[in-house]
Amino acid sequence: MRLICLILMLILPGAALAQDWSLLKEPGTVAVMRHALAPGVGDPANFDLEDCSSQRVLDERGREQARQIGAAMRAAGVTFDAVWTSQWCRCTETAELLGMGAPEEFPALNSHFAGQGDPERQAAEVMARIAETPAEARLLLVTHQVNVSELTGTGTTSGEIIVARRTGAGLEVVGRIAVAP
Repeated sequence: MRLICLILMLILPGAALAQDWSLLKEPGTVAVMRHALAPGVGDPANFDLEDCSSQRVLDERGREQARQIGAAMRAAGVTFDAVWTSQWCRCTETAELLGMGAPEEFPALNSHFAGQGDPERQAAEVMARIAETPAEARLLLVTHQVNVSELTGTGTTSGEIIVARRTGAGLEVVGRIAVAP
């Protein structure tokens, strides 16, 4: 039975993960979310931060995924003291569709995929900003796979939330929440 569960977790990560929304209600929670489904990898060569038509963006399944995640959080009574997002359109749209408060663009959450940024500097900037918030504040960060990995040490699927607690050494992963698109 354990082998079957492990195989399901590897093959169907969104379907196999528990939906324990209560993890997000704990004081001091840092929810690090990968943007909702945006088919493809990376961005086109003509990428322009100011022009969503030049970027990889959410498709309708991704938009619906973001709406469902936000609705599930609201139904569970989850709230956040701050919502920070990458400036990439797929992240800002995800953050807006979640409906968890007014998202604030935070450039340190921008993608550093394929050499676009500085992973260590950006992670340090994110951690410094987290440290500046009250210890009991619940934060939602909407960002990219590479940033989630840099901040939490784990990979993620589209729309997945890595639930973490602050420690003196960074973020400690305490759970994962995923909703399949």
